[in-house]
Amino acid sequence: MSEPSPCCAGDVTGSVPAPDPALDADPGHDPRPLPERAAPQRRGLLPIAGGSFTMGDHFDEGYAGDGELPLHTVELSPYLIAPTPVTNAQFATFVKATGWVTDAEDLGVSAVFHLAYAGERRHVLHQVAATPWWLAVRGADWRHPEGPGSDVSKRQNHPVVHVSWRDAQAYCAWSGTVLPSEAQWEHAARGGLDGARYPWGDELTPRGRWRMNIWQGTFPTANTLDDGHLTTAPVKAFAANGHGLHQTSGNVWEWCADWFSPTYYSDSPTADPTGPDGPGDGPELRVMRGGSYLCHASYCHRYRVAARSSNGPDAASANIGFRVANPA
Repeated sequence: MSEPSPCCAGDVTGSVPAPDPALDADPGHDPRPLPERAAPQRRGLLPIAGGSFTMGDHFDEGYAGDGELPLHTVELSPYLIAPTPVTNAQFATFVKATGWVTDAEDLGVSAVFHLAYAGERRHVLHQVAATPWWLAVRGADWRHPEGPGSDVSKRQNHPVVHVSWRDAQAYCAWSGTVLPSEAQWEHAARGGLDGARYPWGDELTPRGRWRMNIWQGTFPTANTLDDGHLTTAPVKAFAANGHGLHQTSGNVWEWCADWFSPTYYSDSPTADPTGPDGPGDGPELRVMRGGSYLCHASYCHRYRVAARSSNGPDAASANIGFRVANPA
């Protein structure tokens, strides 16, 4: 497939606003170091037997720069993984226990999709270069996902968003979990359907029914809401795959543990791959998987289970979340 515009996830890490005490509760707070790591936890995680599968794009539909090829065999040891992304309720418990301040809160600005923005015009700093449907919004964060005029009080079972890779690492340390490797994520996302396009098979809408939360209509100006959602959906809004995982296609991008390299599949080890040793000579990027509510075939066809994307570890936006895992 020809190269696309940038991934549908936003990044406003270069948009540092002037301090605004009314919107930044603790502008001088440094959220590092990570919380003390808790003992490994199994509660709430699904056991996955591991085994062999063929990783990568079986249909040659991916973007060359994403590195979804070559197809390669991976052998995974047994592992545990969460059935859903981390929810607002779960993240709120973590924040209450630790006082963690997310990167978006510390920066004071994050990316909000233009049709979903809630707040006064003065809080919009600018449109994001190259992806003008993203607004750099002062006061957007996990508690206010569409801007200062929104909140998550009625969305406790939605995935937390506006969380960076570093924020996800902090949650994992506190909860005694880890982020899944990219190989574990794809294996679990496939739900036992080795080689399928989606977690349920190859057809986008079997029997005319939507099975995931992505964009319908004309991106980025008109969403027909055929799946019922403009932004995030509850984490169990759609049926689970064969391994019991929900939302491995669409809804929110999910951070993985790995550094990203578009050439990694060419020399990836067969047994329990964990990604490159570091970022290499390119930008420092971490793997994201699963696509989001903004993915559309005309722009970002990355809601297939083989699809890969990446972002900087301090990046956050209204469509990036994560799920947790652990060794078995």
